[in-house]
Amino acid sequence: MTPDLDDAAGLETLFVAAAGEPALALAVSGGADSLALMLLAQRWAAGLEAAPRIVVYSVDHGLRPEAAAEVAMVLEAAAALGLAARGLAWTGPKPEAGVQEAARTARYRLMGSAMAEDGATVLLTAHHLQDQAETVLMRMAHGSGIEGLKGMTSMADIEGIRVHRPLLGVDPAALRAVVDAAGLVPAADPSNADPHYERVRWRQAMPQLAALGLNAGAVALFATRMAEADAAIAQMADGCFSEIVRLDGFGAARIELAPFVGLSPAISTRLLGRVLNIVGGRQKPRALGAVERLRQTIAEAGLAKATTVLGCVIRIKDGALVVAREPGRSLPPDALLAPHGELVWDERFRIVNASPEASLTASVADYLPRHRLEEFLGFKVTAPAEAIRTAPIVRDAGGGVLSLGGWSFDERIKVQLLID
Repeated sequence: MTPDLDDAAGLETLFVAAAGEPALALAVSGGADSLALMLLAQRWAAGLEAAPRIVVYSVDHGLRPEAAAEVAMVLEAAAALGLAARGLAWTGPKPEAGVQEAARTARYRLMGSAMAEDGATVLLTAHHLQDQAETVLMRMAHGSGIEGLKGMTSMADIEGIRVHRPLLGVDPAALRAVVDAAGLVPAADPSNADPHYERVRWRQAMPQLAALGLNAGAVALFATRMAEADAAIAQMADGCFSEIVRLDGFGAARIELAPFVGLSPAISTRLLGRVLNIVGGRQKPRALGAVERLRQTIAEAGLAKATTVLGCVIRIKDGALVVAREPGRSLPPDALLAPHGELVWDERFRIVNASPEASLTASVADYLPRHRLEEFLGFKVTAPAEAIRTAPIVRDAGGGVLSLGGWSFDERIKVQLLID
């Protein structure tokens, strides 16, 4: 049910997740939805004793001649509400293909940089009920699993930015009414009616679906139920992960085969996807089809030989699935560790330089003979060769080995395998 947008309690319900932040950023394009977000956020904050500071960002993507005037309109409207506002511009050459995705990436990059400068910790966007329905229908058409069919979440991490979508349950007609009542004239972006874009085609199809009972509210309710099912599957998969998966210091994983095959497809697919994500350097976490096909092959026919999926090498050995990082696939170059700094290496290991030294280097271990590894580690090494070759090694200026994989041999270096 849409909260009462004219009521203080309704506004509190909308923005409760952002209430404790010191400063909030608002993404305001000048369309009706984002102008409504700005108006509602200002009213909500005005009713608080200790409100977060609000700063408005409006981006000129340089794709339409009207964009600069639209940004100016947003800045003027924000100033009239007593809100700080900044116009941002995407400059430079634009791609001929995939321009919307490129514009999205540029928009978040620009706003992320501005947030860092302004001390804003969360970005609020104006995604609403209709946007949620369109997203779910598109993902359904593309064969998404339950994780995708839960649609957009209220809180998310996008391009390294904490994003809050307080209006996901609000009908866009209610948002337009807020803007009209305030006397503002929203900008009209012609791309929002261009059937060249898939989202627009779904938007244009929604009235026919609504006539059959599949309106935005029904689709959003479906998304809510998918989110509940997704949470239940994730909880069960996490429990199984701790029972049947073992990760070693080289970042390789061993999954006990018999209990894995005995799991339901939904749970075993989620567990396998998590392992591939961890071991493979988080390359394509939503490549569900590849994970499903691999799980089905393992369950029905086994693996006659090693196979590669999502940056991983997978084989069956001694009653277990053994998963290792695939050599030569997007492995990071050598990297200097900043004094008292840290880096995330290959999206798999967090390496911390706990010293003031600036000459420590992290690189790929590559071809280290097992007997030498065993001298370092003091035990027999049974990890797959691929895991050894793709593990990080840290050396000092003289070539001395300070750490290998997840093992540290020197107090100057701390290493952690990332599993979440």
